[in-house]
Amino acid sequence: MAEARTRRRGGGGAARRAERTAVSFECAKFITRNIPNLEILNEEAMEIIEYNAETVLEEVGVNFVDNPAALERWKEAGADVEGERVRIPRGLARALCKTAPSSFTQHARNPERNVEIGGKNMVLAPVYGPPFVRDADGGRRYATIEDFRNFVRLGYMSKWLHHSGGTVCEPTDVPVNKRHLDMLHAHMTLSDKPFMGSVTAPERAQDSVDMCGILFGKEFVQQNTVMTSLININSPMQFDDVMMGALEVFAANNQASIISPFIVGGAMAPVSVAGTLTQVLAEVLAGVAYSQLIRKGAPVIAGTFVSSIDMNSGAPTFGTPEAANVTYGAGQLFRRLGLPYRSAGSFNGSKLPDAQAAYETANSLNMGLLSGVNFMLHSAGWLEGGLVASFEKFVMDADQLGVLHGIAKGVEVDENAQAMDAIREVGPGGHYLGCAHTQKNFKSAFWRSELLDYKPFETWEEEGARDTQALATAKVKQMLADYQEPALDPGIAEGLKDYIAEKKASMPDAFT
Repeated sequence: MAEARTRRRGGGGAARRAERTAVSFECAKFITRNIPNLEILNEEAMEIIEYNAETVLEEVGVNFVDNPAALERWKEAGADVEGERVRIPRGLARALCKTAPSSFTQHARNPERNVEIGGKNMVLAPVYGPPFVRDADGGRRYATIEDFRNFVRLGYMSKWLHHSGGTVCEPTDVPVNKRHLDMLHAHMTLSDKPFMGSVTAPERAQDSVDMCGILFGKEFVQQNTVMTSLININSPMQFDDVMMGALEVFAANNQASIISPFIVGGAMAPVSVAGTLTQVLAEVLAGVAYSQLIRKGAPVIAGTFVSSIDMNSGAPTFGTPEAANVTYGAGQLFRRLGLPYRSAGSFNGSKLPDAQAAYETANSLNMGLLSGVNFMLHSAGWLEGGLVASFEKFVMDADQLGVLHGIAKGVEVDENAQAMDAIREVGPGGHYLGCAHTQKNFKSAFWRSELLDYKPFETWEEEGARDTQALATAKVKQMLADYQEPALDPGIAEGLKDYIAEKKASMPDAFT
């Protein structure tokens, strides 16, 4: 993993001066697994679930709400449409899904940050959607646009994150109908990693495409994927006009959509793993198929958000074996469809970045790696069941994502890794600290946290006996102090500002 300086897109003398003075930091390439996926379903189980999913589509159907155009598209494709209910004949959805690519490149404005989504690759992106933020100094509070910008800065500086994400938190101090412009602007200017588009209205999805046209060039956008977007299905089996309207815009413009059922077991899906997988597969088949009715070859990611439920309180629970089994099984089913896979994340239900948060997050991150996830949204910063984006948890998670990189490498068995010279040199009763092999390899032999404390007790106590949250608070402040904005061509920067100003001036503020 080579150290990389941020590369710029030109921009004259100002950009070149910024390049020379930029802070240099490591940024890991997306993960390519050299380990097998954990597969829990046998062939018979997969065939049963696949058969049942197509039975659901054919007999029960799915609803496309307030979307006459979608109903007409389905009717022309051969589905049985009755009111808003679409019943899809066995085999039709699967056949339509075949034109979706099995992998694709998402381009960043810095080509060194491009990511490959699909195959054995895994791309890590931060938390998405919380209305609240939390830090040690300010506690729990509604998110602001400055909080949002700081999360983007932290994501840009985080070594193991490959993606800037989307709505890292919901900036409630900006009007609802205008905040997507400020969020997109932050991703485009404060980071040079790939990012996500807006999905809260079709016209906001179009703004995303138009702003990318300014950033990358209109022709480049039409020929290449420069955005992903999160399209949630209103499980069970309902596709609303807002999400589908955004999907239609992104698919028509060759931009990627994560088509993702939202599953809380026992509430939005059956309590059984097999029943949940049946519904998830049916919903994904319908959603991916619809994207291909918009544009054959439109890039998509088959996803699912999975949690179980506490049957006493009704609250979602995370890091549970049932959610893990759904995640593992969905990976198998989506790979059989030849589709990239999105699931897992730093999921937990804790109110603080404490032991509960750490246990549940570790379970969720590891299951994501082993289930073959290709795009992991929510991989850093998630707290309180997704209601809160935590600054401390963000840097704690971003640090621990390095473990996933290390595990995914697998076990090397080349001559150096066999270490036979070292074993011969040390012999019985010796130690390896000073041998030639250790001296050659010690700098890269072991992954090491850049956050957690490994010091002796006395040193730790002298330095203030800081717990992990205190260390993370200091890390957040240090990273934000070191941050330098990646240079952007002044003409592009001005074009983005003009576009945002014109759009904001065209409509009154709306906070609902």
